[in-house]
Amino acid sequence: MIDFTISTTSFENGATLPMEQVLNAHGCTGSNISPDLKWENPPYGTKEYALIVHDPDAPVLNGWYHWIVLNIPLEKTSFKKGEKIMPPMVETGTSFSDIKGYGGACPPIGHGIHHYNFTIYALSKPLDDGVKKLSPVEIERKVKENSIKSATLYAIYQR
Repeated sequence: MIDFTISTTSFENGATLPMEQVLNAHGCTGSNISPDLKWENPPYGTKEYALIVHDPDAPVLNGWYHWIVLNIPLEKTSFKKGEKIMPPMVETGTSFSDIKGYGGACPPIGHGIHHYNFTIYALSKPLDDGVKKLSPVEIERKVKENSIKSATLYAIYQR
């Protein structure tokens, strides 16, 4: 059986996140451009995908959600670097109240290494419209409840 995978050419899995993917706000000086992402070999029964970018090391309850994309159609298997999300896909609320869409890394100064997990979920059924109005933690719970399989790649960053 071939594994469900996610990859990028923007950084090596486990390496330091490039400045291109670092936030340009809140004291950080990156470019805030989402990386290219490609996923392959979805499991049988996949109806759509969801993407969640999460920093579990953030010093807040449940970590920090940097990007959530729902309703990714089955035929969509990649995002280009900096791609604008178009319907039927939906970007939902993240931990940034003032940033719509991708919000790059910007951990607190001196807080140590943070891990940025880019996880694609293969879902067994489309999520209902009400999910996009939930908090990031609740969205992640609903996504995981409907996930057949997931694939993750990560990068690290510290200030």
